[in-house]
Amino acid sequence: MLSVAATILRHGAVRCRCGQRAMATVISGNKTSQLVRERLKTDVAEMRSHFPGFRPGLVVLQVGDRDDSNLYISMKLKAAAEIGISANHIRLPSTATEEEVLRSIVSVNENPAVHGLIVQLPLDSVNPIDTEKVTNAVAPEKDVDGLTSINAGKLSRGDLGDCFIPCTPNGCMELIAQAGVSVAGKNAVVIGRSKIVGAPMHDLLLWSHATVTTCHSKTRDLAAQVGRADILVVGAGKPEMVKGDWVKEGAVVIDCGINHIPDSSKPSGKRVVGDVHYASAKERAGFITPVPGGVGPMTVAMLMENTVQSAKRFLNSYRPGKWNITYIKLKPVRPKPRITPTPLGEGKTTTTLGLAQALGAHLNVNSIACIRQPTAGATFSVKGGAVGGGYAQILPIEEASLHLTSDTQAVSTATSLVMDSITSRMHCESQQNHQTLFDLLVPLRDGQREFSTPQLKRMEKLGIDKMDPLTLTDKEIRQFVKLDIDPLKVSVDKLSHNIGNEIMAILALSTSIQDLQERLAKMVVTSDCFGEPVTTEDLGVTGVLTVLLRDALKPCLMQTVEGSPVFIHTSPSSDIAHGNSSILADKMALKLVGPAGFVVTEAGCGAEIGLEKFFNIKCRYSGLQPDVTVMVATVRALKMHGGDQKNGNRLEFGCSHLRRQIENARAYGLPVVVAINMFCSDTEDELEMVSAQARLAGAFDVVRCTHWAEGGAGAVALGKAVQRAAEVPHPFKYLYPLEMSIEEKIRTVAQRMYGVKDIQLSAQALNKIRLYTKQGLANLPICVAKTHLSLSPEQGRTGVPKDFTLPIVDIQPNVGAGFLCPVVNNMTPSHRLIWPCYHDNDLYSVMQ
Repeated sequence: MLSVAATILRHGAVRCRCGQRAMATVISGNKTSQLVRERLKTDVAEMRSHFPGFRPGLVVLQVGDRDDSNLYISMKLKAAAEIGISANHIRLPSTATEEEVLRSIVSVNENPAVHGLIVQLPLDSVNPIDTEKVTNAVAPEKDVDGLTSINAGKLSRGDLGDCFIPCTPNGCMELIAQAGVSVAGKNAVVIGRSKIVGAPMHDLLLWSHATVTTCHSKTRDLAAQVGRADILVVGAGKPEMVKGDWVKEGAVVIDCGINHIPDSSKPSGKRVVGDVHYASAKERAGFITPVPGGVGPMTVAMLMENTVQSAKRFLNSYRPGKWNITYIKLKPVRPKPRITPTPLGEGKTTTTLGLAQALGAHLNVNSIACIRQPTAGATFSVKGGAVGGGYAQILPIEEASLHLTSDTQAVSTATSLVMDSITSRMHCESQQNHQTLFDLLVPLRDGQREFSTPQLKRMEKLGIDKMDPLTLTDKEIRQFVKLDIDPLKVSVDKLSHNIGNEIMAILALSTSIQDLQERLAKMVVTSDCFGEPVTTEDLGVTGVLTVLLRDALKPCLMQTVEGSPVFIHTSPSSDIAHGNSSILADKMALKLVGPAGFVVTEAGCGAEIGLEKFFNIKCRYSGLQPDVTVMVATVRALKMHGGDQKNGNRLEFGCSHLRRQIENARAYGLPVVVAINMFCSDTEDELEMVSAQARLAGAFDVVRCTHWAEGGAGAVALGKAVQRAAEVPHPFKYLYPLEMSIEEKIRTVAQRMYGVKDIQLSAQALNKIRLYTKQGLANLPICVAKTHLSLSPEQGRTGVPKDFTLPIVDIQPNVGAGFLCPVVNNMTPSHRLIWPCYHDNDLYSVMQ
């Protein structure tokens, strides 16, 4: 056997010692693609080890059912499965329209679990479809075929690290690299100028520092151009167009063609050939790819390469659940304005918004604030609109302070409807006999009468087990139509006030449109002459009330001055209702922020009122359990709680109130963070005293806050304290079990929250307790109507009053809202005489 040693000649041709040229080295696409797949398989396994549950996702979208497309798709799906990519095939029928195809693409674009989207071409539809439009509809970051105009543009200008390279040209470059040939400085010729192969191949070679010539059907003397190529890539789509004698000796020949020509020796009567005459070209080329088994397998491998690369980019830029929000950078003015955000409050809403801004804009944590919709009332928002102040407020403030989504207006309209229905029913019953009323309520149509759903429920309530209105006796008809509302119970102002408050509370506590309707149906609006409750369902207005309130059930999304999202929704009073923003707002916010995010939701008034009702009413109905209690305090307010002390110890005396409220909050098992809302007038000694007193009472942390003057930056310390507190084990607990008697629940709240010696129930309250127990309402939570200005029932008693009794004069049923409202003797709705601020507002100032 002769041993043949090859030598490299000056022009790169390989010859043996006997002078005869050796055959070209075949570059196997099958072998190279397998190496690529093994590498990608390792990459995917590593990704999944760092991100458990994660898998690169690929979707192939096909229109029609072409056999060749089915073959290509099956190859792609098989390769994806081998590597560990989650691949899905979406097949639209051949009747699919362009709109349907685009809709499918948008759906995949918006799916974060998909990192690569392939639109299989051609689109086999009987309807006209713009292929260019469809191709460019694919999100560039998921365009693993590299066919969108954005990716093509980046490739053409050399941004190779910021785009996806079309798979076939990318595979060709990988095969050239496998040959060990350096592209830099070589003469390269590309035959074909399609955007899938020719054009991107030209760009790739050019940016790899080759001198590139692109040839096509109009190129003159093609053989001469080919003869100068050190690297030849052919994608013309013409079988065996390039002859062997055209090829420069020692050249690298990459054949991208796939063509079928007749061959009687084959069972199918045809065989696959490339664009290069393989038998003659391999006599002159240094390296050559076969067809099949050359570029084809590499196209699929590079498709997998792009998909894995897309998944890596996704993981580098994406953090599960982390929002991509660009926050607004504030430029606070100096010196700081010497005014307060809410002249009549402590800045609770401002602190809520400042904390949300700190968590989101400064601590890079998903955060949403949930606050109540402001109610302007007779003073036209003189308290600041209840939407914060300074650099911790809602924008646009005029919309937030006035109409917004019209929760208040919807409740007002619903209240008017209930009141009108009561007076209308009383008038009709006084003027019409029961048979006439029955004809109005259950009209005869085509000889038939039919009960509505609310009417059937009224029949059930009355104990009349009949479905057919025609079978009712005269006595049963009278029972059905006569509500016999007690006119002495219909005090328009008081009744309207109570109904409006309960409807708003119902709106805040409802978790769905169905829940809203069920709560409205249970709502007791008055009583009849026999003391029995009359509900909205008895009046037949439940359905229309639900229609009126269905849009008001949706929280309104707004933003703070720094761009932090805020839900504003509902405004139940904190005197005769629970005084918190809606359950729906909290639940939507929790879903949006994700497991690692924070929802900062606000509870109205002091801890003995707003916080107690938040925990024992709102948390019960929502099923949500908070993690941290943030208590807002100011030196000014604590001095007010210090009363008329003349010995300079007003602040120290007032701090006893803070200590008591911290104890109240801790009763629910949660860590308490005290936020001292600082004012310009506060001294260091005063701030230190408040901090020390709060810590003595068991506060988890005490933080000074300047969010009004500095925005979120002034509440960063508070945000960090809240984050730390949230990590502390917190066994949340309610103050009382629902099974406890009504009287004992009132006593428990009064003693644990207010510090009373005992409660005193009036005869009327005792009668109501017996009545509600008989009616099955004893298991409802309670909502004490008491002043928020003192722990006692007397708003002038400051600090921590001792040895006092809480008088309960009445207990009002809020069956729809789902609580009973014990009324303390001094709870009479009234408006304080405050100069309103509407004198300073007009259209021009709002537009400014």
